[in-house]
Amino acid sequence: MRFTKMEGCGNDYIYINGFEEEIKHPDLLAVAMSERHFGVGADGLVLILPSQQADFRMRMFNLDGSEGEMCGNAVRCIGKYVYERGMTQKDRITLETLGGIKTLQLHIQQKEVIAVTADMGEPILEAEQIPVRSERSLVIGEQMQILDRMFSFTCVSMGNPHAVTFVEDIAGLDVEKYGSIAETAPIFPKKANIEFVQVIDRTHLSMRVWERGSGETLACGTGASAALVAAVLNGLCERKVRIQLLGGTLEVEWRESDHHIYMTGPARFSFDGVWLR
Repeated sequence: MRFTKMEGCGNDYIYINGFEEEIKHPDLLAVAMSERHFGVGADGLVLILPSQQADFRMRMFNLDGSEGEMCGNAVRCIGKYVYERGMTQKDRITLETLGGIKTLQLHIQQKEVIAVTADMGEPILEAEQIPVRSERSLVIGEQMQILDRMFSFTCVSMGNPHAVTFVEDIAGLDVEKYGSIAETAPIFPKKANIEFVQVIDRTHLSMRVWERGSGETLACGTGASAALVAAVLNGLCERKVRIQLLGGTLEVEWRESDHHIYMTGPARFSFDGVWLR
């Protein structure tokens, strides 16, 4: 079975062309291939599939085999993959995900996709739809005690659930210690991605993320989108910012015109391979 390894800001996935390969148990395959010692090594597995509603369809699986609704870095990589592998000649494509249909604008120079802008859609703020258990309809500044620290979370869905908290210094923060517990907190019925965000200035945020089902990753596109929304709701930044992640930088904008989030960032090929098991 042929596969391609790609990464966006260090958020690396294994991509399989579902137009050519048949995958019967993608959840089990994700676990086996994502393992970094005995497998290929990745944050998860992404299938590129036909769609009856859009140009292409994506299914993504975390390294623990759980299926996720959306991945912002993965959708950018799919845009590069389908264009540079000759599956489309369009520079604007639609992609069906479990988090809704996303539109990708490909930035092309000399037949190479150098960046992709993804329309991430409108953020979902209603607690029941995120979902998060709360007596408030909007969860902004929800206090949560995690071990020896108190955190204040703002919850957002970008097609998948996020809980964003602002800290003074993320460099020395034990993300695994606090993120692993927050992910599975009882208030999150479907678990949650946990973003720890430091405000550098009003146009610059720095973020580390504990991803649901994957642990700490070098980047998370939906998490960066959620971080911007949370920062705006808390009056901490402008509606267009640069977000520095461990694996690179994303430009994210929450437009007032249509209330959509637009995320621009890189997508890169790492290598092609053949899985023999």
